[in-house]
Amino acid sequence: MFKFLFGARAEAPVVKRETQRETVERAQRELNEILATLTPKARITIYPEEGTFTIDLPEQMPDEAKALPAPDRTV
Repeated sequence: MFKFLFGARAEAPVVKRETQRETVERAQRELNEILATLTPKARITIYPEEGTFTIDLPEQMPDEAKALPAPDRTV
């Protein structure tokens, strides 16, 4: 009756949710792509008991070296 006012309802798009495995695999792939380009390389520490890891990045990233002045070392 009110289709002329509100328009015909389109079907809602189907959104596929990622499984946990797909999320972890995607995140790992993206991290590997980024870390492979770093010079100097980041140090990665894995904590198997906790199931976590840390990434110690260089003080200045390559793209920061192009865009920002050198960090002040008088701190």
